[in-house]
Amino acid sequence: MTETNPLRVADLPQNAPTPFELRPGTTELERLKRDLDLLGLRKLSFVGNVRTQGKRDWVLNAKLGATVTQPCVVTLEPVTTRIETPVHRVFLAEWDEPDEPEFEMPEDDDTEALGPYIDLATVMAEALSLALPQYPRKEDAALGQSSFTEPGKQVMSDEEVKPFAGLASLRDALKKDE
Repeated sequence: MTETNPLRVADLPQNAPTPFELRPGTTELERLKRDLDLLGLRKLSFVGNVRTQGKRDWVLNAKLGATVTQPCVVTLEPVTTRIETPVHRVFLAEWDEPDEPEFEMPEDDDTEALGPYIDLATVMAEALSLALPQYPRKEDAALGQSSFTEPGKQVMSDEEVKPFAGLASLRDALKKDE
C-alpha cells in the first residue's frame, strides 16, 4: 500500500494494480476545511488502487470516507454528515481538449487527461467537494413565513401570489351565476 503522492505514472507497474491509502494529517484537514468552507472535517480517508487500462491509460477506483460539518441552510447551526462514496476516474493518454469556448460536459464524466503524475490528493479533494450536501439542513429546521410590503399596505399571502388563485375564485363565481 503506497502513501506516496502524487504517483509518478512512469514508475507505476503495468501488470498489477497499485494500491494507495491517504489519511490526511491535521494541517491538510484544516486546509481542506477552509477551502471547502466547512465548519468541521474529520475521519477523511481515500483508499483504492490505480491500474492500467489498455497500453497507455490508467483507471483509479477508490472509496472516499469523511465526516463533515456544515452550517444548516435554514438556521446556520452545525449539521454533521458522514460521506461514504465510490470514486472512479479514467486518465487518458490521448485526451482531446474541446475546441469550442462553450461546450456541454456529460454529467457523469469521469475522464481526464493523463499527465506525468496522478495527484491522489487533488482527486480526493475534488471527490469530497462533489460529495458534500448542497443544502445541509437540520432535521427539525423549517422556514418560517416572511411577509414584506410597503408601509400602510396589506401584506399579500402566499395563496394570493399564486398565478391561478384568482382564476379559481372567478370559476367559482361563474358556477354560482349558472
